[in-house]
Amino acid sequence: MKSSTIRRTPGAGIRPEFHIPFGTTFESAKRDVTTIVALVIVAGVAYHVLTPKERERLGSRARACMLRVLDAARRRSPASAPFRDALRARTRRPLMTPALVVVNVAVFVLMLCAPGALDDPDTLIGWGANFAPRTTNGEWWRLVTMMFVHSGPLHLLATLAGLVPLCLVLERLVGSVAFGAVFLAAGILAGVVSLSTSAVDVSVGASGAIFGVSGLLTASVLWGAIANPHVRIPVTTVNRVVAPAVAFVLYNLANDSIGIAGEVAGFATGFIGGLVLARGVIQYKPPVRRSAVATVSALVLALGWAVPLRGTGDVRGDIERVVAFEARTGGAYDAAVDRFRRGQVTAESLARLIDNTILPELQVARAHLDGVTRVPKEQQPLVAAAAEYFALRDKAWRMRAAALHRGSMPALRDADKVQRTSLEALEKIRSVKAPRSGLKGS
Repeated sequence: MKSSTIRRTPGAGIRPEFHIPFGTTFESAKRDVTTIVALVIVAGVAYHVLTPKERERLGSRARACMLRVLDAARRRSPASAPFRDALRARTRRPLMTPALVVVNVAVFVLMLCAPGALDDPDTLIGWGANFAPRTTNGEWWRLVTMMFVHSGPLHLLATLAGLVPLCLVLERLVGSVAFGAVFLAAGILAGVVSLSTSAVDVSVGASGAIFGVSGLLTASVLWGAIANPHVRIPVTTVNRVVAPAVAFVLYNLANDSIGIAGEVAGFATGFIGGLVLARGVIQYKPPVRRSAVATVSALVLALGWAVPLRGTGDVRGDIERVVAFEARTGGAYDAAVDRFRRGQVTAESLARLIDNTILPELQVARAHLDGVTRVPKEQQPLVAAAAEYFALRDKAWRMRAAALHRGSMPALRDADKVQRTSLEALEKIRSVKAPRSGLKGS
């Protein structure tokens, strides 16, 4: 689910004072923990100020309320018996839904026990999150693993709330094969759409897949209504599915970890697939062959969408190196100027430092940035600002070297003017921020 601006760039080896915002809203994980802690503190304070009688009365009411909830959960309405019997006859035990729950919970527990913070993009990417510069450069398996990675406890709970009540009913209705096929295809297609809409975001969670099975359920209900079945879905079952689904949708609207476009794509995949798979669902489970054809069709569509995204680049590490380069070369030249003022080196030595060290390093950094292909549109302002800086900085250093060779103070002053302009261009790089987006995590 989704997914506050991350303050770190994955894989960047240099950490100058300047940073490029990561662009994805993973601060939601921090908000999750903060909200839980705040609620616990408020509840503790409220309980502390109560009198002993009020505490006893509150405890009695809480126990009575819990008992009523447990009793309601255990009690089964006689009106729903025909529907339960029909589901049991169709699919005796759901297999996919419990397996998905186990895998999601197991991965989250392992993430909690492993080094790294949940709100760290490096941690999420390390566990299989969807990130265009990695996914589109040979790590396409991330389109599957992203569905089992979550950025926080509320993210996981929202996923389970959207998954369990809905899928326990749907899987028994259409069968494990059709259910699993739609879940996988919708999740993958949603991940591809997420890549195409924002290449610089990290996407985690299964919201696209859950929206997909919601689309499958919608199509199944439509086919059922057309068939006018004798056994109808009871109101109690609808309530058990709808209430958690509303909580799931609201969470995703507030913390968009996959993106609205990805979730719409997931729902459309499930709905269209359901129109094919769920025809005749009242009489029989969708045949395996029909499920296979629908899944392959969705995956072919995802493949066609993904091909133009291959080789997506990421320039943020290169931009950080530009800033680090300026700090390093500027510091080295300033140190050499100090030695020159103390009479330890000559003006010719300063010129050779520029010609033999600074300018070659500048050219290498420039060529490295120019070599990045398929720059995402969100990062193109960074590339434009860097190109302006490189051009001006190269001109300033060349003018300074020539002035030192000639011993011309007017030429040095002209070089200083160009240098100031180049540093203004560098400030543009510092001011350019990658656009924020909803947490791409479903």
